[in-house]
Parts: sequence; C-alpha cells; structure tokens
Amino acid sequence: MITTLFWDIDDTLLDFKRGERIAIRQTLSHIGIEPTEETVQRYSEINESLWKRLERGEITRDKILVGRFEMLFSALGFAGDAPSTQDLYFTNLGEQHDFVEGAEAVLDALRGSYRMIAVSNGTTVIQSKRLAASGLDRYFDRIFLSESIGAEKPSAAFFDACFAALPDVRRDEVLIIGDSLTSDMRGGADAGLYTCWFNPHGKTNQTGVRVDYEIAALTELLPLLKQIG
Repeated sequence: MITTLFWDIDDTLLDFKRGERIAIRQTLSHIGIEPTEETVQRYSEINESLWKRLERGEITRDKILVGRFEMLFSALGFAGDAPSTQDLYFTNLGEQHDFVEGAEAVLDALRGSYRMIAVSNGTTVIQSKRLAASGLDRYFDRIFLSESIGAEKPSAAFFDACFAALPDVRRDEVLIIGDSLTSDMRGGADAGLYTCWFNPHGKTNQTGVRVDYEIAALTELLPLLKQIG
C-alpha cells in the first residue's frame, strides 16, 4: 500500500527547462552576449553534462555553478566574470516557477490522502524561493534539498537522510515520481522505493534502471494510485 509520495520538482512539477531558457536569455543579454538559440542550447548542454557528473559523484556542486559559465565563456571566446554571472543567473532563475501541465490539479487532488514529500537536487536558495513563489511548498509535509542534506540523488546517502527524518515511513510504502531516470528512478529503485517515471516526451529507457510505473501526463497518476493501492 502506498502511503507516501516522494516528488521531484524540476521538470516534474515545475517547468524548469522553460524557466532556465528565460533566465539564461535574460542573463546573457545583461552581460552583453546575444542570447541566440545556439548559445542558449550550448549553455543547456554544458549545464546538463555537469549535473550528470555531479550525480555520478565526479564533481562538486560549486564546480557546476561557476564552471558552467567558465566553460560557456571559453566556448564563445568571451571575457566575462563567471561568479558574478552566476549570481545574476540565480536571481533571474529564482523568479521562474511555471507549473508543468496538470501539476497543481493533481497535487490538490492528492493532498490529504498521502504524505507528500519533495526531494530535489536543486540549490537550496533557488528551490526555496521557487517553491514559495509558486505556492508549491503548501503541498508538502517535508522538503528535502540535496544541498542542505549534503548528498545528491541518486546516492544512498540522500535517501538515508530522508528516511532518518521520517522514522514512521516505510520504504515499501513510498512511490517516487520524477522525470530523471538517472537521478529519481535510479535513486528510488536503489533505496527500495516504488518508482514512477514521468515521461511526457516518450523517451526510451536505455539505462537499465528499474521503472515500476510510467506516465506521460501527471493526471495519469490519479488512476494509477487507485490501481496500485
């Protein structure tokens, strides 16, 4: 029986990719770089590759935050100040908090029936600001952010810290919902949770990570939970 839902935030409940595009365009324009589609895409590729390395434990979070702008400036041949650009980007990103389609309605429908827990690899300052500004924070009994915990999804240390703070929650009664196979699904499966992959773009799972359930729209979660009990 599922009693508790672990929710990823970015690109599961909040449209991070859209917010990222807006924030990086604003930031690049401010520092004198034309935010062409090619440049924005280059930034996104650099950023994503660094976050994947963080998931694998290869680099630190600080290396991502400043390093992504150092790498972008190097690729563009631009003499910019990466730390101050990172600060500006954080300010712009913190103002972006659009919901993924169906997210608010699904959370409204589930609130009170399940214990709701947010689990995110996002940076504490930014995620806290976005959760508050969007009103998402009102849905959650607890919010666990990897920077505050000191460990990232999918590591065992992240999930162990969550359950240490939730002593009355059994792992075999938890369903984790998220869009990332390598972070949410791998971490949940390794931690002994049931997993639900939010896959709105119809991607193929080529990772070998166990996925118990898959949904293309958040509204599909409601009948799924009734089905699995």
